[in-house]
Amino acid sequence: MSMLDWNAYLSQIKSGITAFGKLSPGTIQGYVGLSSAGHKANLLGAKTRELIALAVAVTLRCDGCITTHTDAALKAGATREEIAEALGVAISVNAGAALVYSLRTLDAVEQRIP
Repeated sequence: MSMLDWNAYLSQIKSGITAFGKLSPGTIQGYVGLSSAGHKANLLGAKTRELIALAVAVTLRCDGCITTHTDAALKAGATREEIAEALGVAISVNAGAALVYSLRTLDAVEQRIP
């Protein structure tokens, strides 16, 4: 059972970006410039960049990013297992962040207790 038709969603995202680009071409040009800036040196390679992008997409809870970067990661040669490992990193970092912010919360509690 699929949660979402990701292929149809990817098409919707691309169509939406094209339409938005007609309304605000400078915004899309700026986004494309920012997105492509990290590709110029190509030190990480496309597959590694896309695996990182997927981990960030999960962390940001961005479905559009997930469908876009899943497509790009697969096209760059990423395997299901590599994607799962990248997602494991996202899960771990998010759990770590929750732990650190839990400590910060307890610190705030300690400062409030008379």
